Amino acid sequence: MDTPSSDEQFVKLHDMIIGSANVSGFLGELSILAASTLGETALSHVECGVTLRQRKRNATVAGSSPRATRLDRLEQDLGQGPCLTALEIMKPVLLADVARDSRWPEYQKLLKENGCGSVLGVPLALDNNHAAALNFFASEPGVFTDAVVQRAESFAELAGRAVRLALRIADAQNLAEDLSAALEHRTVINLACGVVMAQNRCTQDEAMAVLTRASSHRNRKLRDLAGDILSQVSSGAVTTHFEP
Repeated sequence: MDTPSSDEQFVKLHDMIIGSANVSGFLGELSILAASTLGETALSHVECGVTLRQRKRNATVAGSSPRATRLDRLEQDLGQGPCLTALEIMKPVLLADVARDSRWPEYQKLLKENGCGSVLGVPLALDNNHAAALNFFASEPGVFTDAVVQRAESFAELAGRAVRLALRIADAQNLAEDLSAALEHRTVINLACGVVMAQNRCTQDEAMAVLTRASSHRNRKLRDLAGDILSQVSSGAVTTHFEP
């Protein structure tokens, strides 16, 4: 079987980004492709977990199988293992034989209980706000030879580029949603301000001051108070419309 070229794999990763609804979905697809890629090189069944850490957010974990996801989460919970060590030193970390190597005793006990014989952690190069790694699992020891580790590093380089792209797209989508929500809130407040101006025959600044004081006294968000005012003068739901 021919090994896919780097360009072919990156095109596949790009298509996965476009076809995924969110970053979490993309990571799931990425873990499946990573497991398949390394399995072909190792001529053995390989599973893969993916961990993504984003500043001020919980880590996102996905896997090519329930076992891979579970083992990846267990490593995160314990705070020890080859994947976490790989993130610290930004180099692949190999646990060639779970039964013989004792660097991470608590995690290795869990690996044995889950029928795992060897593990390979490979970091992805992202940026200062994000960190990610691939965690490869095999049932037998000695699966991750030098050639397999080298293949994992090559794949990780492509995967890092793909994850960076997926994160940029997600950030742009989140920004657009935040701006849209801000515009909607601003419109509701401005409409309520107009109601207060009409009722009190006052200026816009005076009307806004009235709304702000009422919001403070009632301990309610200004946009919620504005929505209440509009509901009192409108028989239907108040919606905002923006041209694309």
